[in-house]
Amino acid sequence: MQKEVVDSMALKRALTRITYEIIEQNKGIRDVVLVGIKTRGVYIAERIAERLQQLEDAQIPVGELDITAFRDDQPLNAALAPTDYQLEFGVADKRVILIDDVLFTGRTIRAALDALMGGGRPQSISLAVLVDRGHRELPIRADFIGKNIPTARQERIKVSMAEIDGHDGIEIINDN
Repeated sequence: MQKEVVDSMALKRALTRITYEIIEQNKGIRDVVLVGIKTRGVYIAERIAERLQQLEDAQIPVGELDITAFRDDQPLNAALAPTDYQLEFGVADKRVILIDDVLFTGRTIRAALDALMGGGRPQSISLAVLVDRGHRELPIRADFIGKNIPTARQERIKVSMAEIDGHDGIEIINDN
């Protein structure tokens, strides 16, 4: 059973709210870089960067982070072993905004933090998520949240982005 809880307009408003909060909390956007966790986090980061461009008239670097090799829920595989730093820019002395679509257990974010560290020591790392659904297993919290959507453990959140899904929205899916 699927139930849409956020439509395209509400999703756009949530991203705009996150954008304004990023500007406010960082007292502007000086030294800010956005790093999206593949796949949907990258599209969210790109949309936030576009909005920052409109509001602050400045280009913000956006990077893509693939955390596959850093996950703790995958068997150790030499083919997946982390080799090179992935971002096109370093994060040393930058204010990094790590961006993902859904915050659940916190394990994806832990892996992303490990992946980021190859680029130098950031001034700070903040976390922006479109959806916080609860059920944390690690002491990780988001600094910027589009929507808090409490869920049961057996439910899933499905974020749809026009860039890959053809439409924007957020659904709760009950697998029972």
